[in-house]
Amino acid sequence: MTSPPKDASGAVLFEQRGGLGLVTLNRPRAINALSHDMVVTMHRGLAAWAADDRIHAVAIRGSGDRGLCAGGDVAELATLMRTDPTAAAAEAASFFRDEYRLDRAVARYPKPYVAVMDGIVLGGGVGVSAHGSHRVVTERSKVGMPETGIGLFPDVGGTWLLSRAPQGVGVLIALTGTPVGAGDAIRAGIADAFVPSERLDRLLKLLETRSADDALVEVRAEAPSAALESEAGWTQRLGEATNAATAIAMIEAAADAGSDAAAGARDVIATRSPRSLAVSFEAIRRAADLPDLETALMQEYRLMLRMVAAPDFAEGVRAQLIDKDRNPSWTPATLAEVTADDVDAVFAPLADGDLTFAEN
Repeated sequence: MTSPPKDASGAVLFEQRGGLGLVTLNRPRAINALSHDMVVTMHRGLAAWAADDRIHAVAIRGSGDRGLCAGGDVAELATLMRTDPTAAAAEAASFFRDEYRLDRAVARYPKPYVAVMDGIVLGGGVGVSAHGSHRVVTERSKVGMPETGIGLFPDVGGTWLLSRAPQGVGVLIALTGTPVGAGDAIRAGIADAFVPSERLDRLLKLLETRSADDALVEVRAEAPSAALESEAGWTQRLGEATNAATAIAMIEAAADAGSDAAAGARDVIATRSPRSLAVSFEAIRRAADLPDLETALMQEYRLMLRMVAAPDFAEGVRAQLIDKDRNPSWTPATLAEVTADDVDAVFAPLADGDLTFAEN
């Protein structure tokens, strides 16, 4: 019998409560953003509990009152990319390899995996929650993939999830990066059950002795309405778009026709990295034809190593997370300057070898 590892920083806490293994991401001041050490520690802990007959289910939550996880902690990587690109490339390969292997382990976990997606759940936080077997959202949930705002794309299996969202909603979420609430998260297939936040403690208590299904029956409630459902008339057409430019033209047409939601999306997209918009759309389009999550993660790994090395990543992180001036200078500056060849090059196999899961 193997016990979960001890995390010296205290950023990942493991606790056995009866038959429940409880993982708490414990960096509340950073909204529990994932460092490389946290990713590795969490993966080892989950593996230990998978082999422990005393544990019948695992749950993950975030400490503090702001959210489960604000994503990967990428500020240091972006800074390193400016000062030492070679070292940054090596760290990026290592970090994203380990993160994607963790995401795959969550999806394949042999026991019920209950993700408490309360509050902010962005980027890497989606990876450690939305691939779980039981995904819980609350009235405070804000779930999103904001990567186009920092020169990246929806990764951690996000292209797999969003490519399967109904009526073009996945394309909209990917291009804008705007978080959605509980109703839209459930409708998009990123979450399963709505539980009022005041019942979360009871849910965890029930999981100590009850099955995940039975516990959720006792605490779940009717989900709020999906705000984007009323926009289905134009969002469903996004699934018919052939590239980012045509999708954005559809959004602009809906805005011109009087949709406030489309107008808001149009305005947000205008601030996003043009290169990221083109790659994000194509990644979702291709993921729709892939056979499984593992293959999607392999594709995302190729994209990520190339995207973090491009100028927009460091610039986007600078503008959003470091200087916080919210005024990035993108390269290229317009979507029209991003060619089909530019996009195709990002998807090519890696010279140093693609992601594998042999060590998982």
